[in-house]
Amino acid sequence: MPVPHDLLADLHVTADAFQALMDKDQTLHALHKEYNAKDKEVLAAEGNGTNDEAVNRLRKERLLIKDKIERIIHPPKS
Repeated sequence: MPVPHDLLADLHVTADAFQALMDKDQTLHALHKEYNAKDKEVLAAEGNGTNDEAVNRLRKERLLIKDKIERIIHPPKS
């Protein structure tokens, strides 16, 4: 059975801290919505027998969104 991805655990951030960041950054808020929508697509594809190639493509798309979120939450140090 497909399980939703735990974004906050991956980012090592609490729900309260993430919410505070989203309240300050509309781009982060939009990316979070996009991530949640893509996660639902992945779960649906995994659950309904979609071919592996399509599921992997969706997972990669979700990962790209997560990477964008991570760069906002934990910007690279210069």
